[in-house]
Amino acid sequence: MAWTRRPLLDQIGRPPVLPVHLDRTRGVPLGAQLSAAVRDLVAGGTLPRGQRLPSTRALARDLGVSRSVTEQAYEQLVAEGWLETRHGAGTYVAADPARVPEPGPRPRVASSRPLVRLDTGTPWIDPRQSAAWRRAWREVSTATPPRGYDDPAGLPELREALAAHLARTRGLQLDPEEVAVTAGTTDGLRLLLAALPPGPVLVEDPGYRAAAATARQLGRPVLDHPARTAPDDLSGVRAAYVTPAHQHPLGRVMPAAERVALLDAARRADALVVEDDYDSEFRYDVAPVPALASLDRERVAYLGTTSKSVAPALRLGWMVLPAELHDRVQRQRRLTHDAAGWPAQRALLSLLRDGYLDKVVRAARRVYAERSVRVAAALGPFGTPAGPLAGMYSSWLMPQADAVRARDAARDAGFEVNLLSAYCRSAELTGLVVGFGGVTDAELDAALAALVRGLEGRGPVSPGSAGRRPPAPAAPRR
Repeated sequence: MAWTRRPLLDQIGRPPVLPVHLDRTRGVPLGAQLSAAVRDLVAGGTLPRGQRLPSTRALARDLGVSRSVTEQAYEQLVAEGWLETRHGAGTYVAADPARVPEPGPRPRVASSRPLVRLDTGTPWIDPRQSAAWRRAWREVSTATPPRGYDDPAGLPELREALAAHLARTRGLQLDPEEVAVTAGTTDGLRLLLAALPPGPVLVEDPGYRAAAATARQLGRPVLDHPARTAPDDLSGVRAAYVTPAHQHPLGRVMPAAERVALLDAARRADALVVEDDYDSEFRYDVAPVPALASLDRERVAYLGTTSKSVAPALRLGWMVLPAELHDRVQRQRRLTHDAAGWPAQRALLSLLRDGYLDKVVRAARRVYAERSVRVAAALGPFGTPAGPLAGMYSSWLMPQADAVRARDAARDAGFEVNLLSAYCRSAELTGLVVGFGGVTDAELDAALAALVRGLEGRGPVSPGSAGRRPPAPAAPRR
């Protein structure tokens, strides 16, 4: 019998013992360490395509960890496409060459290669909930679509489910007829601004860039308002766009006294307050604050989205408008056959009934809380947090030269990190806005290491340093 040599596979075909070491002193979750180590073994060719891996139980026994650690690592790698499961046969390195890099040394990231974006809008989705997606689309495939054009306000069953969801999570007691389904936050903003009489729109500065762009595309002047305080005078303003639960991008929560003053100013000026409630569910220090719309339903237009809890690509959101404006918007939508796509609405209805949103929000909240601490540990010595840690990103105030140097070092390492100045129009705030939702733990660690090297003036990250933890922070600068 001829004996052949195969990487990490013994001569009787059993799954290999993985050469992995987990360090409990690193401050990085063991599951994240394991997924990064296996990812490196696959990318480097040590684990070839099609290689069978140990079971989660066997690997947990080999490494001396709980089975939940190995299950979490495998699920993450399956979701990323590095591994695949075969029913009744175990877990294998993915066989699709398009999904797994060819073995060999990893070159330094070229400038033409797409960068991994650490943006503010891409969420982390728990891979353990993928079965709910499959069930949702199976339900769509067997459901009977509408015979003609949809109701522009959305599927009645979905509006009912959304009304119940908003009552439970945001303190809004609604009749389902008051809810309208949109193709996302900017779509809802476009619809309501198009239905308002002429006049300028006040937008927080720094603030959500798409909101200012949407207002300008509709021919409305944009008035900048400093984002660190709520406006208390809306004279001459038709609408004021705000993000009170988690100011974008500074992270500030609008205090109760300022909320009351803002609503008083809107009543005096006969202006509309537009509340973008884009990620209020992702507070990890206290319970989410109630929606501003719960204080005055006739003066506040409320916008919500699935982009931060389900996926941006679903392109669905909702709005709750004052009664007269709601009717005006829906009449216009009916004339133009403007409605969110039926399949996506039907899938969201299934996800809501399945409890999917609650599950992914709870899981993501835990992940964001842990990642926010890692970001703070890395950047705290070099900057000041612009607001409380919450959501899927954090903003750090620092001199522009430092921020640019860090941004460039991250870019050299293959990561795109935004400057705070990019969110400013007339404001002069500088720093970094670091998203940590749409990346893996290993990618976040590599990006933070690059930012720290840039802030320390040590240049770009070398190819071999990707995936390492950033150095331990020094004492904060005062």
